[in-house]
Amino acid sequence: MPDFLVVAALGVLATLGGGPLTVLVFRLADRGRPEEPRPTPAFPDLHRGPLEGAADRLRGGAWIGSLERVAIYASVVAGWREMVALALAIKGLGRYPELRSGDDPAVAERFIIGTFVSVLWACACAALARTIIG
Repeated sequence: MPDFLVVAALGVLATLGGGPLTVLVFRLADRGRPEEPRPTPAFPDLHRGPLEGAADRLRGGAWIGSLERVAIYASVVAGWREMVALALAIKGLGRYPELRSGDDPAVAERFIIGTFVSVLWACACAALARTIIG
C-alpha cells in the first residue's frame, strides 16, 4: 500500500475515531460516580453523567477535538512534535474563560480527560503510521 494511503487512512481514523473513544471514556469515568446536584437542562438526558453533561458548557467541543486530532496527527507524522505543544496551548488559552469560571468542576475535568484521550489517540495513530511507512 502506498505511503500516502497509509497516512491518509490513519489520519481519518485518528480524526473520526477519537470522538467516539472520548465519549466512551467519559461514560466510563462517570460510571459509579455519585450524582451531583446540577441545574435541570431544558431537555434532560437521563443517560448522561456529570462529565457528559458538562458538554453543554463546552460548546463546540467535538469540532475542536477533531481539529486538535488533525493538528496533532499531522505534526507527529511530519516529525514536528513542537506543534503538539502549540496546539494544546492554543486550545487551553481558548478555553481559559470556561475553565476559570469554576461554576462546575465537571467542566475542567471533561476538558482534561477529553484532551488527554484525544491527544493519546492521535499520537497512537501517528506512531502507527510512522511505523508502517518506516
